[in-house]
Amino acid sequence: MFRARVHSQFVSLDGFSAGDHVTFDKPIGDAQALFGWFDGRGIEGIGDVEAPVTVDRALFAMWGQGVGAEIMGRKKFGPQHGPWPDDGWRGWWGEEPPFKTPCFVLTHHPHEPLRFPNGTSFEFIDAEPTQVLERAQEAAKGLDVRIGGGPSTIRQFLAADLIEFMHVAIVPVTLGHGTRLWEGIGGVEDRFTIETIGSSSGLTHQLWNRKDRVGSA
Repeated sequence: MFRARVHSQFVSLDGFSAGDHVTFDKPIGDAQALFGWFDGRGIEGIGDVEAPVTVDRALFAMWGQGVGAEIMGRKKFGPQHGPWPDDGWRGWWGEEPPFKTPCFVLTHHPHEPLRFPNGTSFEFIDAEPTQVLERAQEAAKGLDVRIGGGPSTIRQFLAADLIEFMHVAIVPVTLGHGTRLWEGIGGVEDRFTIETIGSSSGLTHQLWNRKDRVGSA
């Protein structure tokens, strides 16, 4: 069954999941402490590098498994604001984006689609979450759709009750400011069963699975 999934979403102890101001020099704003916690080796798949198989690596390896498309917010693609400038920007990742699937970028401003040799494409779309998910589901060709963030985008899809699974990694740091993942969606946890797994690195992984919708209305 098709699912909309969130993977490897880092959250601080005080609930922040991204920095306030994204710039070319700071792709995640002032939230580097979230991502500097981990060295990032082998996130795309166990066996890619010479490293032990750990709880962290096993859970992060789910990121690309069974995913046929991604939906992301504009700030995940780039730091620009307003109408897109003619600056040749093709995303943070250069000519080899890691997605290797169709990606849909949420934006109110038109932009020509981008395509890369490794199978990654970016389509820029101005639509409600339900409409975007329908487009992504069609592009995924029977596979799941990853809601890739940032936190504001994930909140939109949670508010619309469209997410079936989330992997949240709680990092033992406090940021004090930034963009909160849970702001404005109180009680969302009631829709999910939540399993918590601690790892020796200090990360706390949460696996959120949507409860059976039958009889839950």
